[in-house]
Amino acid sequence: MSVTRVELAGRSYEVRVDSGLLADFANQCGGLLRKKVVPVITDRNVAMHWREAIEQSLRDAGHVPEFLVLDPGESAKSWSVLERVVNWLLELEVERGDHIVALGGGVIGDLTGFAAAIIKRGCGFIQVPTTLLAQVDSSVGGKTAINAKAGKNLVGAFHQPSLVLADLGSLATLPLRELQAGYAEVIKYGILGDRDFFEWCEANGPRVIDGERAALEYAVTESVKAKARIVAEDERETTGARALLNLGHTFGHALEAETGFSDRLLHGEGVALGMVLAARYSARKVLISQQDAVRIGRAIAASGLPSDVSSLGLTCSGQELAAHMLHDKKMDAGTLPFVLLRDIGDAFLDKQVSLEDVAAFLGEQLAAS
Repeated sequence: MSVTRVELAGRSYEVRVDSGLLADFANQCGGLLRKKVVPVITDRNVAMHWREAIEQSLRDAGHVPEFLVLDPGESAKSWSVLERVVNWLLELEVERGDHIVALGGGVIGDLTGFAAAIIKRGCGFIQVPTTLLAQVDSSVGGKTAINAKAGKNLVGAFHQPSLVLADLGSLATLPLRELQAGYAEVIKYGILGDRDFFEWCEANGPRVIDGERAALEYAVTESVKAKARIVAEDERETTGARALLNLGHTFGHALEAETGFSDRLLHGEGVALGMVLAARYSARKVLISQQDAVRIGRAIAASGLPSDVSSLGLTCSGQELAAHMLHDKKMDAGTLPFVLLRDIGDAFLDKQVSLEDVAAFLGEQLAAS
């Protein structure tokens, strides 16, 4: 088992990576489960595969698991579903010292974490991520949110979990496309801050996608370590260090918005394409070489992820794509910081980027496709 501590003042917690953690769930949680009834929030797809394992573990330990099974997909991150979750938790008489279990991918983790943050002014929760994307990114760091009409993740709170259990076995049931989408967040850590890890991803990405145990465990563990270091340095994204984790996200969220936050473009796919665009834009500004921008695009394409906007069949203009960025939650005093690259493994926050220039760049990318 790999154990990484997210070091926060007085609120540190462990991220455990191994196979078989779901079957050993109650034992892994230890004293965090202080009451007989344990609320578990999941979705229909995850429940089909993993409800029985976690339920059996809890019952064997003398607990009574209570499940709320939601419809899968981004639509669950809404006001109406949040209200349903909160009312359900209140009916179970959840107290501040209790822990809610988030069993699923990023949507379930975001929604459950936000509900835990606001119910009775905050109770505990345990992340049990069952997708690669959630295991290496969204389950670690305490960002919780739901979506609003104006955009994605615009209503939320920083609320750290008490424990993260990343069971590699749960990844075996993922469709190939979901694994590829999660891998985007893996290679991101190399591109933004660790050239050696990027080169490892270039050489081993197909092994990760194929689910080879050793490669998968290394990829998840190294990603969690990178995320933990950054979160410990800048928990609430105030110094700029944590903002580097948004590499690819500003471009990616604009593409997600243009495609209606639908299955047409999964979040990880948007991040992957967003990183290619960030690299190309960095090269356009002569921050990195064209050769490095091409290298990043090739590494992403080699894992089966989209690396060109032509794959989306968009009919919008660059101006229309850039307009989506005006709703980005990172807007500050009317300007939008962009994470760009000085080198592979050397990302930085540029607060002087002109959205008009970005619109022109996006127009060029659309025309080229």
